[in-house]
Amino acid sequence: MRTLVISDLHVGAGHGRMRLEDPAAVATLAETIASAQRLVLLGDTVELRERPLQDALAVASRVLPQLVAGLDHGREVVVVLGNHDHQLQLHQSGLEQVRALLSVTGAEVRFEYPGVWLRDDVYAHHGHYLDRHTHTPAFERLAAGGMARFIKLPLSAMDGADDYERLLAPIYAWMYSITQHGDGQVDASDGGGSMRLLKRIRTGHRLEAFALPTGVRGVVAAVSRLGLGPLSGDLSDAQLRRASLVAYGEVLAVLGVAPRYALFGHTHRAGPLVHDDPAEWMTPAGTRLMNTGCWVNEHFTVETVVENPYRPGFAVELDDDGPPRLVNLLDG
Repeated sequence: MRTLVISDLHVGAGHGRMRLEDPAAVATLAETIASAQRLVLLGDTVELRERPLQDALAVASRVLPQLVAGLDHGREVVVVLGNHDHQLQLHQSGLEQVRALLSVTGAEVRFEYPGVWLRDDVYAHHGHYLDRHTHTPAFERLAAGGMARFIKLPLSAMDGADDYERLLAPIYAWMYSITQHGDGQVDASDGGGSMRLLKRIRTGHRLEAFALPTGVRGVVAAVSRLGLGPLSGDLSDAQLRRASLVAYGEVLAVLGVAPRYALFGHTHRAGPLVHDDPAEWMTPAGTRLMNTGCWVNEHFTVETVVENPYRPGFAVELDDDGPPRLVNLLDG
């Protein structure tokens, strides 16, 4: 069985972030999907943090049927929810609308959470649980640290998916509620506050380039003293990559799974790429990690388009045996 895994489509994202606003990108992805026996949407398929649910589903109704137009009876679509579409679990009507959009040509659609085994040796999860572990001072990491203190659940006591949900589900519900009761699309251009800060640090003039990282380190130190750490003020590409890989390895340990290969998305940073160190992508338990990348336009890195590990268009191909293959469908 040939499986195609894609994540972080963020259908419904605004301000030019949604790569699938481009008909050519939709056509390219749809053609690749049509050649697969199984499609896995590995989280954040529909963007529910930038506009109300029905508005996001209206955008999805224009995009998702095009993507699966080549999947007929006998094909399978597996939907794994992430943090941006987490609330679909609580909205049966929204869940059924997504199911209907993905099964227009007769494919069988099923939902899995928090993760799914794609083979005996391949496990896939959106990756959002890593926000509890990472040392990167992003909003959800700080919120998770605060929630852990509030409910008295330290990392050392974490034991399985239910503990992650105790920490993170209230945060997701709050963020979703803000969007649903807003007066229109939330300004999430450049990927939100964390992405905007990274962009300013990388592209600011000389004084700002010095002041912003210095300020970040000061804030990180103060927050760590409050017991929300450990955190790092290093926001370099290398540190962001390493932090997410270490954190996801810790997630697998808490979940009690040790596959040969583990796929995840969430960070939008695809890999391992050609120039990455393979050792960084191996957990202490011997699991090889692979990040499925994203389908949104990120603008905070300074690499060329071809070198940018956050560029859209990545997917993972998986056969009945052999290692998963990371490809970029838009590079050609």
